[in-house]
Amino acid sequence: MKRTVRTIIGITLALAVFFGALYALTRLVAPKYAETAVEGRLVREYYDEQTPHDVLLLGDCEVFSNFSPVTLYREYGVTSCIRGSAQQLVWQSYYLLEDTLKTETPKVVVYNVLALKYAKPQSEAYNRMTLDGMRWGKAKIGAIQASMTDGEDFLSYVFPLLRFHDRWTELTKEDFRYWFKNAGPVSYKGYLMRTEVRPATETPIPKPLEDPHLPETSMAWLRKMAKLCEQNGIELVLIKSPSIEPYWYPEWDADVRAFADAHGLRYENMIENNAAGIDMQTDTCDMGQHLNVTGAEKLSRWFGKELQDAYGLKDHRGEAAFDADYGALTARYEAEKQEGN
Repeated sequence: MKRTVRTIIGITLALAVFFGALYALTRLVAPKYAETAVEGRLVREYYDEQTPHDVLLLGDCEVFSNFSPVTLYREYGVTSCIRGSAQQLVWQSYYLLEDTLKTETPKVVVYNVLALKYAKPQSEAYNRMTLDGMRWGKAKIGAIQASMTDGEDFLSYVFPLLRFHDRWTELTKEDFRYWFKNAGPVSYKGYLMRTEVRPATETPIPKPLEDPHLPETSMAWLRKMAKLCEQNGIELVLIKSPSIEPYWYPEWDADVRAFADAHGLRYENMIENNAAGIDMQTDTCDMGQHLNVTGAEKLSRWFGKELQDAYGLKDHRGEAAFDADYGALTARYEAEKQEGN
């Protein structure tokens, strides 16, 4: 009997040591996104949110760089969050919406349409920056299966050590500094602030399209997103965020407009309609690809009023929980903005 107990204790301790070492090694070699490629933290930060959101923005860098939830609340009392990530593909946006609906149901979902140009997975590195931060569940599993590039396998997402074991020669001080801790918040409800001013110097010359239409694969996922919103009583708004590059082709714009008309959706092309007054000499951080904080605040002031008027969004200012949440966020936001000026 004693021998059996000692054997059980020994096996338990051995397993504890093994899994503890496995966890420690995984933490060490997995990308941290703490001081470099900080966009990789955006998806995970959503789960730290303390208050619900009436507006959810989905898409790539053209949402997480171009819209300021702090401004939407400060100007209109509109509560919002961005679930954006670098090169977020349309099926990833769909599954992030599905994941969000487990805990809250926004009144409006805003989707930026640039990624509709991609018919298939593009990059494992960008996949990781979206998928690794998602919590485990049906939505994450679906997103991984839809996103894997050639050569990737599902198990490497379950056990990241299988993928990153060869990062030993690439480890930096960042990896050791954040070995057993996460970096503090980098975003403001998903908004990644940029304060630099780098004016646009020229308009890119577009390359001819082999196929003038957006891929059917992408449009099929957009239909799924529209259906999911309809089933949950959510207003879906399609936008093309203002940018000079990548070039947004008129043929693509026509496809999105036709889709919006067929499904009774609002579509705002913010390149064509510059009611926000974006100036690519002062409001961009990288020569017209993304907006800086000045541009994001301009765009958010205009778009917030459009959303509030169109969908009757509630002004939550004066409600204690929201004022406390956004008050703390605004203090950090203004400090970073001042530091960048």
